[in-house]
Amino acid sequence: MLRLSHEFIFFVFAILVAQTKAKQLDSHYYEQTCPHVERIIRDVVHKATLSDTKVPPRILRMFFHDCFVRGCDASVLLDSTDDNLAEKDGPPNISLRAYYVIDKAKAKLEKACPQTVSCADIIAIAARDVVNLAGGPYWNVLKGRKDGKTSRANETLDLPTPSFNATKLIKLFSKKGLGIKDLVTLSGAHTLGFSHCSSFKSRIHRFDDNFDMDPSMDIMFANTLKQKCASKHNRDNNNSGYYLDSTSSVFDNEYYKRLVARKGVLATDQALYNDYRTKFLVESYARYEALFFVEFAASMVKLGNLGVNDHHHGEVREKCRFVN
Repeated sequence: MLRLSHEFIFFVFAILVAQTKAKQLDSHYYEQTCPHVERIIRDVVHKATLSDTKVPPRILRMFFHDCFVRGCDASVLLDSTDDNLAEKDGPPNISLRAYYVIDKAKAKLEKACPQTVSCADIIAIAARDVVNLAGGPYWNVLKGRKDGKTSRANETLDLPTPSFNATKLIKLFSKKGLGIKDLVTLSGAHTLGFSHCSSFKSRIHRFDDNFDMDPSMDIMFANTLKQKCASKHNRDNNNSGYYLDSTSSVFDNEYYKRLVARKGVLATDQALYNDYRTKFLVESYARYEALFFVEFAASMVKLGNLGVNDHHHGEVREKCRFVN
């Protein structure tokens, strides 16, 4: 008789619970209670994007970082207290800084339909909007998430780091119920991204005992990055870095084209092209932008289903920075 390990049984149970919770979500969830919810959020996001070009990548990272830690429960928005350091103050989230966009959308929604729209749903809708406003796909966001009441900075250490190889990335995504296709597809969000020199300096300076720069990088591109980060001004400037895509304000498939050309900025990005398990997906998306758009929308919906709270385990916060 086949004997299943406790770990396997727990994994299957966790997936079934996640799927059950996901079924509670509905794209028409606020149709009666707050019919203008998407218009209100889109207006706030659009205005914020026009005044700050860093808003789109920060909102996208916010959605990913929120869902990946405790599930899509807006725990990333909670402020730290005297006795608890919250997720937003964890090292991976220090550079998000677009919380004010969610705060503004929430304030407008509280006037239009008080105590109705969760902060978790606002993040999910805002993430879709920054993609679409930048020329990317549009998808129907499933809604009905409830906001969590717990946020711990130490749990952000479970997020992927810029030094992860493909094996570590695949294992990490698998633990969340996300497959290899989701890994490669969601990484395409970096088409709107920017990276600080500190996140890729190990690739361009003293890479290992044999190479000063990562040999998987195009040599001319590696020299460009090295020059960009080499001056004393840039070494002392926390904002210095390089865009992850040559069309950084447009959501397109240029990110994948650059990986094929060995011009990925982060080690985690280039690893997707260097590994046989992910390479064919990178090449497919580099060739067919429409395919990337379809798959990205599907993976964003899947990501948005992680760890969804119902009304028994969450709440609708009046202000996104604090529990009620």
